[in-house]
Amino acid sequence: MKTCLIVTGGKLDLAFAQSFLEKEHFDRVIAVDAGLENAERLGLIPDYIVGDFDTVKPEVLDRFREKPYIVWEQHKPEKNETDTELARSRALTLGCGRIVFLGATGGRLDHMLGNLHALYACLQQGIEAWIVDRQNRVMLLDGPKCFARASQWGRYISFLPYTEEVKGITLKGFKYLLDGKDIRRGEEVGLCISNEIAEDCAEITFSDGVLICVESCD
Repeated sequence: MKTCLIVTGGKLDLAFAQSFLEKEHFDRVIAVDAGLENAERLGLIPDYIVGDFDTVKPEVLDRFREKPYIVWEQHKPEKNETDTELARSRALTLGCGRIVFLGATGGRLDHMLGNLHALYACLQQGIEAWIVDRQNRVMLLDGPKCFARASQWGRYISFLPYTEEVKGITLKGFKYLLDGKDIRRGEEVGLCISNEIAEDCAEITFSDGVLICVESCD
């Protein structure tokens, strides 16, 4: 299974990112517009550079234009897709089965929410996709998943409805349990927030809908 790292232009905790990359291997690296500056800080040479290049510093662009074997995909600023969405689409065409977005949080909230929605096309194609930062690992779920306490991202795990309604949520092995609970957007928001894994493995199942899953630490 090919893996892909997409480096975007959000705020980046450099120490976390370096530590994360020491533990992970990626077959492809895509830099998104100002994410090229983050890639440079991390010593990464992207395979693809995607965007309209309206936010990346010109001198950074010039330094990477001197490097061979990089595929450049420049788009017009007037477009329907975000640069991150275009990068995600490129990763899907490369046949990547696992995609991680780095630098996709912090900064502008509209961009962060757009990056969250970029996960949905991955989910529809059965692709494992995460947004990660120092405090959080975020994914979308459309079916059951087990969480191992030994490999959890942080102390807390939260579930929020991505679709209007998520039906039949059952939580086992968590500190706070549920049995066949339906939840809707904007109602009982705290019901699935800040749960904790109470056993070696915890499991969520549900019958319909899509959930946002956030593993996080303070």
